[in-house]
Amino acid sequence: MTTDLLALTADLVDIASVSRDEGAITAYFEAHLRDVPGLDVTRVGDNLVARTDLGRPYRLILAGHTDTVPPNGNERARVEGDTLHGVGSADMKSGLAVMLDAARTIAEPAVDVTYVFYAREEVAASESGLQELFDARPDLLVGDAALLGEPTDGVLEAGCQGTMRIRVVLAGERSHTARPWMGRNAIHRVGGILVDLSVYDERQPEIDGCRYREALQAVRVEGGVAGNVVPDRVELVLNHRFAPDRSAAQAEAHVREVLEPWIQPGDEVEVVDVADAAAPALDHPLISTLVARNDLPVRAKLGWTDVARFAQRGIPAANFGPGDAEIAHTAGELVHADQLVRVARAIGDVLRHGPAS
Repeated sequence: MTTDLLALTADLVDIASVSRDEGAITAYFEAHLRDVPGLDVTRVGDNLVARTDLGRPYRLILAGHTDTVPPNGNERARVEGDTLHGVGSADMKSGLAVMLDAARTIAEPAVDVTYVFYAREEVAASESGLQELFDARPDLLVGDAALLGEPTDGVLEAGCQGTMRIRVVLAGERSHTARPWMGRNAIHRVGGILVDLSVYDERQPEIDGCRYREALQAVRVEGGVAGNVVPDRVELVLNHRFAPDRSAAQAEAHVREVLEPWIQPGDEVEVVDVADAAAPALDHPLISTLVARNDLPVRAKLGWTDVARFAQRGIPAANFGPGDAEIAHTAGELVHADQLVRVARAIGDVLRHGPAS
């Protein structure tokens, strides 16, 4: 491997691409891929898709988002030995560097490849550049399996958990705080729910050898009228992470069951946002070959990622990239050269040799 992947990642870090401002980095990828022989390049807004068309029996999608969170004193790349510091270095410009290098250097892959560089992953799901592509040009995203270059430290993270936000409104009755017995304090009613959440016994199902771990957390509480008024309304927002063996409807039913002892007439329980989970898909030949031939550790993806968007369309998908997700979005975000090399070698192996026969 001759490409200096750390230097390439540093170049990408130095191109600012905070969510909704990905034009410059998309132009960079377009400029470096337009003249690559055998690649058909299509730009849709701030999204770029480059595809081979070699008539191979399998097509692998390699996808990654081009946006980052806002920098925190780390807007410029800083290389110290074999380590690169900078916003997006782990999440996920190192993964994009691996994709770009593969597209430019693997001229005759054993599988057809679709490289997808998409915008606006770090903001609301409704703004997703990947969803924009699925809506506007689904023909560009046809494939047999997909790998997302999310930071996994070179471990294959299978599938992903679903996520759901639930809005709970508890009713009360106003009165003067000097005479609280004449009213009903809505904020006090939250106490029972919070106690139950603090001792919530999460499911940990094992699916295809991957152990998922569900969670149910309160993430926001709002209430209160004035310093001398018993509040008649409180709003609580919950976030539920659910494993791939549950549908969104089953997950919602579970949350409602947890809340049921505390819900009374006049209260409200509403799902305000939901994204389905994705099954592990470890049995697909492209994914199983990647794991077996490169001796990759495998674990469950506990967060939600865009593998779910592919899974919803019948495309098995997994997360695989350099960098550590636990330091993504922090001022100390970094990636090591050996992480880049390990991931590039594994992906290069599948592209050059195809799935096991």
